[in-house]
Amino acid sequence: MNIKVTKRDIAKKISAYLNRSITLEQMVDWAENMICEAEYEEKDFELIKEVLSHLGLADVKEFGLSWDDCYNYLSRLGYQVKVSIYGSSAHANKIKVVD
Repeated sequence: MNIKVTKRDIAKKISAYLNRSITLEQMVDWAENMICEAEYEEKDFELIKEVLSHLGLADVKEFGLSWDDCYNYLSRLGYQVKVSIYGSSAHANKIKVVD
């Protein structure tokens, strides 16, 4: 298998998890597979390896994965995190809180 993992790939997977498109178990399985089978983008090798390692252990109670962990990983990967909240009805307005 000749898969190359980038920071963008990891950010997309964390985003999918936070948006409940995938389960924690699916993200952990993906991270474990990438650790074993993928190549890492060379310029970001250490960061990618570290984040994948943590994601691969996220289903272990002692390690877990919090919102703050996800926020910090995404920030370190070069992404700004913003949260949008929408009402559950089709006619509800988006909630926007600005200080």
